[in-house]
Amino acid sequence: MECGGGQKSPATGIDIDLIRENVRYLISVKSGKNWGNSSQHKALRQHFADAVRVLKQSKHSGEIQPTLGICYGRARTTNRGLFLRIAGQNFWHLLSGDPDLNISIIEPLGFDAQKYDDLFREQKSSSLNRMTGEFILQFCDAKGAVDWTRLVSSVSGNLSQ
Repeated sequence: MECGGGQKSPATGIDIDLIRENVRYLISVKSGKNWGNSSQHKALRQHFADAVRVLKQSKHSGEIQPTLGICYGRARTTNRGLFLRIAGQNFWHLLSGDPDLNISIIEPLGFDAQKYDDLFREQKSSSLNRMTGEFILQFCDAKGAVDWTRLVSSVSGNLSQ
């Protein structure tokens, strides 16, 4: 699978392997800047270190740049020692070579969202009606009041099992 000349990386924890201007970018993609907990950040650093170590064993490795690619946000590109952190427009520009790709990919998404909005609302309404009917049949008395004993027994009663 290609992405602006890049390809899926075979390395664990690395999503994209991309060469730009004689630099090999090993990119791990995250949605936003506030991703993961400390152990996930530690694992990312280890994945980058492992991938760099393996690639440097090759005589043709060239310059290698581990990169944390963040899909959205205005954070500045920073060098975090072991890896480069690049976000938003700069990230999409790195991937595609198009400085306006971040804008170009949003417009079609908006059209698709509008196209499926009516279908979603219709299915949501049908589901809500169906689930409400099932709830009334299973957990309400003849007057429509919730039979709490039956409901609680259904969701948490397990002594007889």
